[in-house]
Amino acid sequence: MQYTLRTIGAFAGLTLMVAACDSSASKETDQTQADSTYAPVETKAANSTYKPAFEGQTRIAGVKTNSPYNVKVLSEGLNRPWGIAVLPDGRLLITEKEGTLRIATADGGLSDAITGIPAVNADGQGGLLGITIDPAFESNRMIYWVFSQDTPNGTLTAVAKGSLAADEKTVENAQVIYQATPAHKSNLHYGGRILFDKNGNLFVSTGERSDIVTRPQAQELNSALGKVLRITTDGKPAAGNPFEGNSDARPEIYSYGHRNVQGLAIHPVTGDLWETEFGPRGGDEVNLIQPGKNYGWPTITYGIEYNGNQVGDAIQQQEGMEQPVYYYDPVLSPSGITFFKGNSIPEWENNLFISGLSSVHIARLVIVDNKVVGEERLLEDQAQRFRDVKQGNDGALYAVTDGGRLYRIGK
Repeated sequence: MQYTLRTIGAFAGLTLMVAACDSSASKETDQTQADSTYAPVETKAANSTYKPAFEGQTRIAGVKTNSPYNVKVLSEGLNRPWGIAVLPDGRLLITEKEGTLRIATADGGLSDAITGIPAVNADGQGGLLGITIDPAFESNRMIYWVFSQDTPNGTLTAVAKGSLAADEKTVENAQVIYQATPAHKSNLHYGGRILFDKNGNLFVSTGERSDIVTRPQAQELNSALGKVLRITTDGKPAAGNPFEGNSDARPEIYSYGHRNVQGLAIHPVTGDLWETEFGPRGGDEVNLIQPGKNYGWPTITYGIEYNGNQVGDAIQQQEGMEQPVYYYDPVLSPSGITFFKGNSIPEWENNLFISGLSSVHIARLVIVDNKVVGEERLLEDQAQRFRDVKQGNDGALYAVTDGGRLYRIGK
C-alpha cells in the first residue's frame, strides 16, 4: 500500500489516501475466485488442531482493494464508544459505554453528551451498547438501544426505547421494553446489537454470560441467553417467529446456540441476516442466521478454553447443529459488522466488514453464494480496537474504536 498523509492537529483530520496496487476481488463469482490468489492474511499458528468442515471455512486466500480510498480520523473525543446509528441527515448517533449518547457531524464535530438513558452497569463488558433508529424516525424521533441492566438477581441484557428530543440534548420517555432473563451475577457476554428487519420488528443479540454455569443455557429454549431474538417495538415476541406456539420455548427466540453475538447485519441483496460471535481461544464465527436453527455453542466449537483445555467433548460437528460460514483461529474478536452497499468502491459491493478488537483491524470478507472467497485486513496499521462499523448515507464506512476515535473510510 502507498500512503500520503495530511495531518490537521495531532490526530483529528488525519487523512490517508490509500491505493492497493494489487489485483482485487470482483463481485462476480468467477472473477472473485480468480483474483483470490494471495496468501491468507492469517499467518499465526492456530490454537487447536481442529480441521474445518469444508474447504474455505477458515484462512481463505487474501484479496486486496485496487480502487483508491481515503481513511480519515474525524475525531478522538468519544468516550468508549460502542454502537453507531446513521441519522436520516447523515449524522451519526453514537453510544458511549458509560451511558450517554453523542451525535457526530460529517466533519467530526461532536455534540455534548445526550442524557436520559436509564442507568447502565458499565462494569466489564457491560454498558450502553447497540443502537438503532426507527424507520419512521423523521416523524417520531424514536430510538432503540441495548444495555446491561442491574436487577436484584444480577445483571441482564435489556432493550429500551425513547424519543430523541427536538433539541437533541436528552432522550425523552425512555422505557425498558424487554429483558433477556435470567439475570446473572457476571459482567461478561451481553451480546448487545440491535437492528430492524424488513417488517418493522427488532433483531436483538444476547450472550450466554460466559460462566460455565450459564453456558449451557445457549442450548436451552426456555432461556434468552446465547440467542438472536426477534421482538416488536413494544418488546413482545414478533409474529411468525420459529418457536411461536411451542410451550417449551420462548416465542421471542429466532436462533440459538450462540456464545456472544456482537455483530448483526442484513445482506443488501438477499435480505438474509448474518451475525458474528466471539469464540473462546479460537472459534470466532461468521454465521448466516436461519430461523429456528441451532448454532452449536457450547456443544460444538472450533475454539478451546482460555486455559488451554478442550471445550466439552472437543467436537466440531454434530447433526442438527449449524456450521459457521467462516471461523477464525486465532481470534478476530469480532464486534460490529456491516455490508457495503453501492459501487463507489466497486470491489467492496456486498462485502461484509467486521470490526476487530484484539486483532486491531477491520476485516473485509468477500462473500459469494454464501461462502467466503476472499479476505482483506484494513487499517491494521492504526493499531486500534475497532468496536463498530456502519455505512453512512454518503456511501463511506464509519468506524469507532475503544480508544475514542471516529474514522471515515471511503471516497
